[in-house]
Amino acid sequence: MTIANKTAIITGGAKGIGYAIAERFLRDDARVVICDVDDKAGDKAAEELGDLGEIRYIHTDVGERLDIHNLLAATNDAFGDIDILVNNAGILVGAEFLDLTEEDFDKVLRTNLKGSFLCGQAVAKQMVRRVEEGGPAGAIVNMSSVNAILTIPNQIPYNVSKGGINQLTRVMSLALAPHNIRVNAIGPGTIATDMAKVVMEDDAARRRLMSRTPLGRLGEPSEVATIAEFLASDASSYVTGQIIYCDGGRLPLNYTVPVED
Repeated sequence: MTIANKTAIITGGAKGIGYAIAERFLRDDARVVICDVDDKAGDKAAEELGDLGEIRYIHTDVGERLDIHNLLAATNDAFGDIDILVNNAGILVGAEFLDLTEEDFDKVLRTNLKGSFLCGQAVAKQMVRRVEEGGPAGAIVNMSSVNAILTIPNQIPYNVSKGGINQLTRVMSLALAPHNIRVNAIGPGTIATDMAKVVMEDDAARRRLMSRTPLGRLGEPSEVATIAEFLASDASSYVTGQIIYCDGGRLPLNYTVPVED
């Protein structure tokens, strides 16, 4: 499972899962471009990870086509052709269904779903041109969620966006298969990011979360990063159009499991 000497773009790479994927890729000798809208976190991530290999941070709003154009141009200038895209950028806005505003619905879909489409299409066009010129194909990894299948009543646009990511992944995989470009997705459960750690500080919320997690713990960002590398590498050369769930057993669970105090 190697991605050595390949160039990867990771959206939403300044923190959390995106940061862990960037770290994993760098440790295995890939060249990495992380993009985000949080410039302070992005600059910090690039500085922290700089000792591991070649990395750049580029400010990018993935819902803005011009920003994506500039992201690809900067990546090409720095590292050449793009081999891997990880569509990780995502946001959420909590509200009950009857209270959710149109603006918040659009905001989440714009980043999570439209952003993945725009980035995926732009990168795929470059990959297709390279394949037609006799070069190697590439791989695209989208970030889904268990909430593409399960639902949280006060996270409507997030749930909808992740369901859309699953279908986007499937249709992209079929459209790009003739060019030998593979497209897959990862569906994490609850991962130990800053947001989840805050939830775990509340005992009632922790027990509720653990009661539907058979492995009895949060997932680590590094565990998601391992799957991202597998899907980006030639180790998964016959895998496309799939969503791999890393959720501690949540999706198969019908009831709840005992929780240790």
